[in-house]
Amino acid sequence: MTETRQYFEGVGRRKEATARARLYVQGSGYVLVNDKPADEYFGREIDRIAVYAPLKLTGTESRFNVSIKVNGGGVAGQAIAARMAIARALLEADPEYRLTLKAAGLLSRDAREKERKKPGLKRARKRPTYTKR
Repeated sequence: MTETRQYFEGVGRRKEATARARLYVQGSGYVLVNDKPADEYFGREIDRIAVYAPLKLTGTESRFNVSIKVNGGGVAGQAIAARMAIARALLEADPEYRLTLKAAGLLSRDAREKERKKPGLKRARKRPTYTKR
């Protein structure tokens, strides 16, 4: 007996941002981010392209309704976290998408984080200006 699921879930992270995406099976293709349409939530075009990338790549734009909850970080980090969350949820929905998503680099976590501030410096590496006198 095969189980029928209402949605597939995936989690994505980037810097301080975390995104939880749910792909609802009975869908018409709309994407909600924190209960707002994705086009309204992400102001920049590049962020919107990032969010829709996994769906376009697998040709499932109109097959699922997507609900994403994001928190932490900045808008760009949230967009990349949402992209990863959608990609992981798609993988859960159909494992055959793995090669396509992996080739596009959508399943890899970008591990770069902000470096901590060191004592005596202004930021992580910026030193105070040297004065001779």
